[in-house]
Amino acid sequence: MDVPGYVWTLTIVGIIGLLAFDFVFHVRKAHEPTLKEAAIWSSIYVGIAILFGIGVLVFGGATAGSEYFAGYITEKALSVDNLFVFLIIMSSFAVPRADQQKVLLFGIVFALIARTGFILIGAAAISAFSWVFYLFGAILIVTAINLLRPHDEHAGDSLMVRLAKRLVKTSDRYDGDKFFTMENGKKVLTPMLLVIVAIGLTDILFALDSVPAIYGLTENVFIVFTATAFSLLGLRQLYFLIDGLLDRLVYLSIGLAAILAFIGVKLVLHALHENTLPFINGGEHVEVFEISTGLSLSVIVGILVVTVVASLLSPKGRAQNFAAAIRRHAGDAVDTSKPEPERAAAFDRLQETHSKAEALPPKHREAVLGDESLKAAVSRAHEEHPTR
Repeated sequence: MDVPGYVWTLTIVGIIGLLAFDFVFHVRKAHEPTLKEAAIWSSIYVGIAILFGIGVLVFGGATAGSEYFAGYITEKALSVDNLFVFLIIMSSFAVPRADQQKVLLFGIVFALIARTGFILIGAAAISAFSWVFYLFGAILIVTAINLLRPHDEHAGDSLMVRLAKRLVKTSDRYDGDKFFTMENGKKVLTPMLLVIVAIGLTDILFALDSVPAIYGLTENVFIVFTATAFSLLGLRQLYFLIDGLLDRLVYLSIGLAAILAFIGVKLVLHALHENTLPFINGGEHVEVFEISTGLSLSVIVGILVVTVVASLLSPKGRAQNFAAAIRRHAGDAVDTSKPEPERAAAFDRLQETHSKAEALPPKHREAVLGDESLKAAVSRAHEEHPTR
């Protein structure tokens, strides 16, 4: 699919316009989005991505349309996984809820810039060296294996946070969503900038997996760029929409591992079909089965559906969801920056959630209610609200 220069220009201007609109009308004034606001704007951004895909389908043909939707769905799923790490980083830095929007938007912009750079590098490498598909395939297969290994949920956080803290010296307190504040008569950086640095560094690592994944579905740079960009747009709203469900998606890593492994195999098969390496089949093409875009789209959607349904039905997922809710409500109940009515309402939600958690199966109930850190958070909330 050949894309005229004016289409590229209009697309880039449109994406920049959407980011600017998001900042001016939603992020510039710090606030915590309501569930309704997050749902409406998430739907709008997904709708824009779908309409764009329909345009690609109409003007570019069935193959281009299928490649766009396969790439968009894959990148969107990877973006949701990225939200887990963003949540850990912001929790580690205790970013005020109302200021998290700004952090997320800056993270999205940085991710778009980083991935655009990797997309251009990937396109140049593919044009010059067909064996790059072997490399991309290997990266995805190794990533898939790593996703299946047990790991400390704070591992990525500690690496990025330690690196960011070494690079940037800041004060220990926030001043709204400002990057600078006055401390002892001197202008110093706030932790807000440190959070953005940590998320920016994380975005670079995410791009190393994201770009090979979408190049495994299409080699069209326009489709690669737009599918990636539209998967990132609306990610801020999606964060607030599914914040309470992130801990529920217990099988997401398994689903993503399956998707990345599938695309990795697809890339290796394509590399064999286009082979020019002299030590493989004498530098000649290898006759292998190539996975079509239509089959790729079906497999990706199927894996995601099974993953989400299995996660939502899982008692373990419900237990993790309750644990996250209890921790969040307990924190809000003792947050002195919030008005007393909001703190009281948070304490009531804490008690309600705690009661629901008691109805979990014994194994999962003990995992939630027996957690020492959660017990300490609940105890502190009760001390702050002795009359309720």
